[in-house]
Amino acid sequence: MNPKKYAGAWTALITPFKKDGSLDEAALRKLVRMQIEGGITGIVPVGTTGESPTTTADEDRRIIEITVEESAGRVPVMAGTGSNNTHEAILYTERQRKREPTHVSSSRRTTTNRRPTA
Repeated sequence: MNPKKYAGAWTALITPFKKDGSLDEAALRKLVRMQIEGGITGIVPVGTTGESPTTTADEDRRIIEITVEESAGRVPVMAGTGSNNTHEAILYTERQRKREPTHVSSSRRTTTNRRPTA
């Protein structure tokens, strides 16, 4: 591991939702661009400071996919692949390593954050 690869300031992204509770993809793309334009060193989507304990596996994959697309290699992306279920965390981590050119961070989710409601 190259320690310099993880230096600097990384943003743990929030996950924007629409009023109907669905992922706001346009707002997420804008948020990623704003972070990069602001000089952030790296981005962490689907981390435990976001809404990851209440998002589905499909939503998590889409959030990570959008973040990787928007970052376009300009900054590293460390995808959160944690779960309250150890088996799922391992599965998510293995899948993510095969899918996207990202770094992976997996931890057992113990946060009490919840998905916002209208």
